[in-house]
Amino acid sequence: MRTGKIYSGDDRRHFAMPLGGIGTGNVSLAGNGALRQWEIGNVGNHIGFVPQSFFALRLGCVEPPVSFRRVLQAPALPAHPEPTPNINDDFDPAPLYTSPFCWPGVRGTEVEAAYPFARLRYEDDWPVEVGLEAYTPFVPLDADASGLPLISFSFAVTNHSRTPITGWLFGSLQNIVGWDGVTPIRDARCALLGGNTNRMLHVAGRDAIVLENPSLPGDHPGAGGQAIWADSAAVPLPRFEDADAALRFVDSLKLLAPTVFEDWSDGSIARSVAALQPVSGTPDGPSQPGRTWAGGLAVPFHIDPGESRRIEFVHTWHFPNRMIGSDQFGREEDLPPEPVLIGNHYADVHEDAVAVLRHYTEHRAALRRESLRWSSSIFASELPDPIADMLAAQPSLLRSPTTFRTAGGDFFGYEGVLGESTLNWNGNVGGSCPVNCTHVWNYEQAVAALFPALERSMRESDWDVLQAPAGFLPHRLILPKDAPQHHDRLIGGPDRPALDGMLGTVLKTYREGRRGAGDAWLARYLPNVRRLMEYVQSTWDPDGRGVLSGDQPVTHDISLQGPNMFVGGIYLAALRATERMLEHLGHSDEARGYRHRFEISTAAYDSLLWNGEYYTQISDGDSFDFGDGCLADQLFGQCWAHQLGLGYVLPEAHVRTALASIVKNNFRQGFRGFEHGYRVFADGDDAGLLICTWPRGGRPTVPIRYSDEVWTGVEYQVATHCFYEGMDDEGLTLVSAVRDRYDGSRRNPFNEIECGDHYSRAMAGWAVLEAFTHSSYDATTGHLQLGCRVAQYPLFGGTGWGEVAVSEDTVELRCHRGEFAVRTLSIADGGLAPARFVLNGSSVPVAEALTLHAEDVLEVGL
Repeated sequence: MRTGKIYSGDDRRHFAMPLGGIGTGNVSLAGNGALRQWEIGNVGNHIGFVPQSFFALRLGCVEPPVSFRRVLQAPALPAHPEPTPNINDDFDPAPLYTSPFCWPGVRGTEVEAAYPFARLRYEDDWPVEVGLEAYTPFVPLDADASGLPLISFSFAVTNHSRTPITGWLFGSLQNIVGWDGVTPIRDARCALLGGNTNRMLHVAGRDAIVLENPSLPGDHPGAGGQAIWADSAAVPLPRFEDADAALRFVDSLKLLAPTVFEDWSDGSIARSVAALQPVSGTPDGPSQPGRTWAGGLAVPFHIDPGESRRIEFVHTWHFPNRMIGSDQFGREEDLPPEPVLIGNHYADVHEDAVAVLRHYTEHRAALRRESLRWSSSIFASELPDPIADMLAAQPSLLRSPTTFRTAGGDFFGYEGVLGESTLNWNGNVGGSCPVNCTHVWNYEQAVAALFPALERSMRESDWDVLQAPAGFLPHRLILPKDAPQHHDRLIGGPDRPALDGMLGTVLKTYREGRRGAGDAWLARYLPNVRRLMEYVQSTWDPDGRGVLSGDQPVTHDISLQGPNMFVGGIYLAALRATERMLEHLGHSDEARGYRHRFEISTAAYDSLLWNGEYYTQISDGDSFDFGDGCLADQLFGQCWAHQLGLGYVLPEAHVRTALASIVKNNFRQGFRGFEHGYRVFADGDDAGLLICTWPRGGRPTVPIRYSDEVWTGVEYQVATHCFYEGMDDEGLTLVSAVRDRYDGSRRNPFNEIECGDHYSRAMAGWAVLEAFTHSSYDATTGHLQLGCRVAQYPLFGGTGWGEVAVSEDTVELRCHRGEFAVRTLSIADGGLAPARFVLNGSSVPVAEALTLHAEDVLEVGL
């Protein structure tokens, strides 16, 4: 059975799994075991580095003589012979910012990834097997449990020799309280640090080192704290400046006999080690200006032949003062002159880093169990490997610095994180393209499925804050929320409010209803939807012909200048979604009016734009249009319609032909010699789907911007649509192409890029799950649809999640969390129908409504 995906050899070069909770920032575990990409201080910075944070292992045996000392990191891999454009996940900052360790590293590593778990196996010529399981809790539907600012590092040492082994496992953490996340720290030196203090504290019966900086005022952007804790008796080294001094300290610790360990079973380590701990020269007091301390815990162990020992270290952090600055695509005079404190939700829930640690120690068994349940639901499924790999990686994007939760719990997201792909225009530190960008987040489906309450928060910001009195929605939200919004000024990317983003917000609002927001929530925002839809018609279709025309700003950072199916398809889906919401809430006459508008529009668009192979554009301009081109996103609205159960918004035969044309014309195998024009996201021997091609000729002199790029979010969107249309081979080809590019060798499996790292559009991939399994749940109607084409797979329904198991004559749904209120149930595949229900072993009538709660099992006989 699959338990994860293995990365070995060159596949570890770009591997960097971000660990940290929703809105807490991250530290990434690299494929060689090093800790990189330190982004826990409210600033996204892919090259941020904290030098003196590491793990080391000392082993010994008396007869035969054995002595091993290793820093638990392998050498960084050399650069790929064809360096990847716009990518720096292979960057090893250690040679620039820290002195070499006096102990050697391990010979090599192998990683098994099953997000949020990264399991490393350290390779060396020693008589033991050493492994690490690193993770941050991830519990679908529980944003707070999935928003803990911590990382668990659990090491296992197994003795394969014929003699007892004793040793010490050492974990080190550098005090970075006061750091800005950007200024280099060189060994223990950084101009921003000083006054840092480390103190000992007992937590859950074991020692922790708490790292603070009491010299900072409470509102300082870098104020906060950290902690490192071990679940075993440990000898502390509370303060040191030199990593080599720490390793020499571990060298000097006695390799102990088993009887000593037995004496420590009552927790009296402080008395027991007094004679064993050497004079370390540990300094007292706060660090000097421009310098900081690190602190470490050394855990002793003894393992007889064939035995194993597991030791867990936990790193927690707490940096409450998230600030919002002026880089918000607005005019400087309209924004606060100084950064404004917006805070962090996790700091509202947990008082400090010690409180986070106490919470974890009280709940760690349940947190790990629920996190394992999530990851095993993906890898123990019968989903094809590329789909399982993609689904497992998707949540890392929503827990990257791309997203955050302000004090009070509101959820926001940049388009991505500034990085190597944005150095050409906006540097490589901070959020890329603020904030809640409606047109980019049109593609994202992962947050809505995994944490629907967070997605609802974004809709509430759209309607309560972003919508202008006239009815339109600017595509970027200004923070703080009481600041002037982009209601009367240029925005940027594109300059005027994006029409595709406005229409997509209508679709997302209906999606949130289907995901369990409730009728009262839908009714609250129905007036907003009405105002927007009337604004769209009066602005782009004032004569009621059914086709939107004129200047249509879109996600390509330009405006399309004539009727086109990219905007038109989303409009058609928005008309149908508005009709559904009105009908559901009892406004039948108004719903019929929207149905009439839809019927006029679908006929008009199809007649105007269908060329026999795909849908084109009637261009009214001379720049940034695509005309006779085959646009990969021309059926985006139809894909949305399938996801929302709206049926076909265009003739079914035309949809299938156009989708096949997109794959045929835009999918490219190999990019050697290809002129990209803008940014390069697929190169060399990569395969990928181009944004637009001109199979019949007629490419404009100035074509639609980004036409020659490859965006993973668009590839996933088209793949999702392929699965809905039964084009499984084409869909798998597209998903496989993305995951092959992001295989760890030349790109990071956990960092799909576009305009920045960890790009939110890539979360379009989550929609593949329902499309491939033919499963869904609609909380507005209580209808549950179960597919039979996959023997085992997870199901996420907004109000609950669980796993489906399919056999020859039954389908079983086991609810893991939340609930499913089922009024009607259908089977999607093979003409099968439900014949009998068994709930928790008891038969229930097929026609009767029922509710599955956590741990309930519903067996459906076919």
